[in-house]
Amino acid sequence: MKRRSFLTTATLASAGLTTLLITGCTSGTKKNEDSVSVEDFNAVFELDEETISSVREKLTSGKYTSEQLVQLYLKRIEAIDTNGPQLHSVIEVNPDALAIAVALDKELKAGKSRGPLHGIPVLIKDNIDTADKMLTTAGSLAMAGNSASKDAFVVKKLREAGAVIIGKTNLSEWANFRSTQSCSGWSSRGGQTKNPYILDHNPCGSSAGSGAAVSANLCVVAVGTETDGSIVCPASVNGVVGIKPTVGLVSRSGIIPISKTQDTAGPMARTVTDAAILLGVIAAVDQDDTVTLESKGKAQKDYTTFLDKNALKGKRIGIEKKPQENNKYINALLDAAVNLLKKQGAIIIEIDYLEKINALGQAEFEVLQYEFKDGLNTYLATANAKVKSLKDVIDFNTANEDKAMPYFKQETLESSNAKKGLEDKKYLEALTVSFEGSKSVLNTVFKENKLDAICGITMGPACSIDMIYGDRWGGYSLTSPAAASGYPHITVPCGLAYDLPVGLSFFGMPYTEGKLIGLGYAYEQVSKKRIKPGLKPSFL
Repeated sequence: MKRRSFLTTATLASAGLTTLLITGCTSGTKKNEDSVSVEDFNAVFELDEETISSVREKLTSGKYTSEQLVQLYLKRIEAIDTNGPQLHSVIEVNPDALAIAVALDKELKAGKSRGPLHGIPVLIKDNIDTADKMLTTAGSLAMAGNSASKDAFVVKKLREAGAVIIGKTNLSEWANFRSTQSCSGWSSRGGQTKNPYILDHNPCGSSAGSGAAVSANLCVVAVGTETDGSIVCPASVNGVVGIKPTVGLVSRSGIIPISKTQDTAGPMARTVTDAAILLGVIAAVDQDDTVTLESKGKAQKDYTTFLDKNALKGKRIGIEKKPQENNKYINALLDAAVNLLKKQGAIIIEIDYLEKINALGQAEFEVLQYEFKDGLNTYLATANAKVKSLKDVIDFNTANEDKAMPYFKQETLESSNAKKGLEDKKYLEALTVSFEGSKSVLNTVFKENKLDAICGITMGPACSIDMIYGDRWGGYSLTSPAAASGYPHITVPCGLAYDLPVGLSFFGMPYTEGKLIGLGYAYEQVSKKRIKPGLKPSFL
């Protein structure tokens, strides 16, 4: 999630800041010389590009058990994530995954099915609490040993649905809210996550591990988190589908926070259908997260009912009329997507809104700093971690600089810690400018143009991994409008530029996830732009 997922480069530029994305180093894990080669493993992987539905059919028919599925995915994680090209997208595997799968197999054999996720291997981000043998660290060495005593609400819903949580994914440390010079996908605990299309390129943050793992077929689906771009950016650059829900549709309790105003968890999958299934499982009212009370009567238990190949027909889709950048390859992808939308019956409306949203970037960053300090201090006060406050985290990093901060430092942690409480006038003023201001801009443009959604390029293709100078993302980005306002956003693969994936975004008004899923599905079905990654070593 952004979880300081990431304020877009364009937004940060307008705020006089450098990008907040993260990347870093490759961990020193030694390659296992006896491991299967990438080429050989890809050739024999039985679950390549499988979906929830196709896996369910295999479970129902008896071709596989859940135990066998888990074994296959764990083997693949070992082959290409731990060894081989070392994607480093999975920070930890669940030692109890096989036992859980065996228990779920017994339920199926007894005729009990919990639903479409029963026995399905799932990965979740390492800022989401699990009351099991796995840790919750946000990728930080300062959080070593933090074993949660209670499942996050999202995890509770997954377990109830019969999902097998096979591990946790790496992320940009502290969800990319540590440094203004960070490199996406790097954490001091997990090392550098790589892009599975071209390994020396960036997976984007902060849900880098979730995006890369889904794309590389290390699981069926995954859960990410976002504050600004942390689901949709890694989904876009890793060639998968990501849904950033309306803030309030999915609970945040038990998730290491950045912003109570913008944080949310959401699905990451290879198809819109799978993302819709996963969203229906995790969307629910949670009494421990009062903002979810606003979703009562608005959330759907089954978002697959919106999967309509004709959903684009007659829909009014807004497109920013001012070009974001002049890259001919990326612009050609947008032009092709827009033409395809028109052929499917969509009505394209040129609009002018991005400059107004981007002008609010400094206020958004101000809000996030205040809320990060407040939220993290609250989380750490009752956590099982040795650090009990943001100040403790800063002190730990300073005392262990060689391991905790070998490439970039912690300016954002420090600037956040310097903020006062949420009663501070500066915070309240910034909240009005950012949150209310972004909603006002979007509400006006939606109303005046009678729009069903706004569309555009999610992100440009992945930049190179750069541990010295950090991320360089260019001007193509559509993360902040929906993030700052708390509105829903879906990204779907729309093609390759320089052999790297580029996503197409649809975002809309609050609780219109169903409509957006329909639009994304209709585009996906006619475009078929998901291309399996090739694990190419280098761009050159």
